[in-house]
Amino acid sequence: MPTSPASAPAPGTAPLTTERLRLRPVRAADVPAITRLWTDPEVRRHLGGPVTEQVVRIRQRRVVGAPGVYAVVRAVDEVLLGLVTVEPGAREGETEVSYQFLPEHWGHGYAREAVAVVVEATLLDTPTVVALTQEANRRSRRLLEAVGMTHVSSFVEYDAHQVLYRRSR
Repeated sequence: MPTSPASAPAPGTAPLTTERLRLRPVRAADVPAITRLWTDPEVRRHLGGPVTEQVVRIRQRRVVGAPGVYAVVRAVDEVLLGLVTVEPGAREGETEVSYQFLPEHWGHGYAREAVAVVVEATLLDTPTVVALTQEANRRSRRLLEAVGMTHVSSFVEYDAHQVLYRRSR
């Protein structure tokens, strides 16, 4: 079961833990694996495709220690599995959670576990959390439902059918 600090820190400033995972600020050593998240066609399939080289370079300079950006690492070996990001006020004033995981770590429940602990910690300081995914991304939709989020709207954005999920305190 996920655990979170007794009082939630500002997003991305203090580690969160679960039985199998540590979520902590991004370190310089994480950047190569994180760059794969931005450039891997499989990861980016429902995220608008791989990010351009110019955008990657900008993100590489900004991601280390960025507030609200959690590097998700396996506790036993510190292998970086993915990222979970919290953006206060990102979507019509609501806090948005987003996530990306490397394909070799899909299917092990890591993303669900990480997103669950981040949503719980975030709800300590904000009344609602939202997440957006493409309607076609069934795995992501199942993950959001598994962490207690509810489908609240469907629309077209970024030239694709999107679904918005929300969870309230």
